[in-house]
Amino acid sequence: MTKPIVDMRSRPSFLHPFFGAKPDTPEYGVVRWLNRRVGTQEIDHFTRGQSVEGFVREMDGAGITAAVMVARSVPGVRISNDDLAAVARHDPKRLIGIASLDPTDLGREGAVAEARRAVSELGMRGINLDAGFYGSPMRADDERLMPLYELCQELGVPVFVMSGPTTPDLRLNDPFAVDRVAKTFPKLPIVCSHGFYPHIDAIVTVAFRNENVYVSPDMYTFSPGGRLYIEAANGFMKDQFLFGSSFPFRPMKQGVDDFMALGLSPDALDAALWRNANRVLGLGMSA
Repeated sequence: MTKPIVDMRSRPSFLHPFFGAKPDTPEYGVVRWLNRRVGTQEIDHFTRGQSVEGFVREMDGAGITAAVMVARSVPGVRISNDDLAAVARHDPKRLIGIASLDPTDLGREGAVAEARRAVSELGMRGINLDAGFYGSPMRADDERLMPLYELCQELGVPVFVMSGPTTPDLRLNDPFAVDRVAKTFPKLPIVCSHGFYPHIDAIVTVAFRNENVYVSPDMYTFSPGGRLYIEAANGFMKDQFLFGSSFPFRPMKQGVDDFMALGLSPDALDAALWRNANRVLGLGMSA
């Protein structure tokens, strides 16, 4: 029997020009540029996913059971939670929505209210925070984010923390900020999208100290130094490592194929491809 695969970072390209929705735009060119930078073999693969049906066909071609669609809410990329929820409703078992919000835009009370609405009313499975990318950028342990972490722990849903080398101020791409959050909210699953690359040794250390920290380096798994993620996942971090394709910035099928060839042990591979995601998101899957 073919085992499930859960893609923990995927964004339908039709949702926004930032993801390549409109040809002959600067954003479209950036999508192609980033695909080249992360080793994509077919640069224009994302053009096939310009509808829900096309997106699901890409999933099928890659053998992906469920795609976790992580929205963004930063000055240059606003995707409403209602729009993302509408996409998820096409196939709720396979299309998993993660809401996104900007507390610098909504304010403290407004951000908490929107997060609660997204989970309780729209059926979102978690909240994404783009700490270093907001109009007023911050570290992941900024006090303005603490009420959102507290709410997610209360609601029993994970928080996705955006990180990585595209953070406008690289000083804010700080894995040690997650350590404070994990210690403050020990029952809260914290998914570190892009794995705080290139600070791999630091996020691995944070994961060692906190079993509620999950590392999802997605496309940066294959960047220089990425072998350290795999070394950790073959050891203590087996139950905290997550697969993500990072579509549309890398092809789904190539992402799966490359991940299979990383040298993870059978148990670690099984955990990363679906068991850990199943546990974090409560998907109710079985092999």
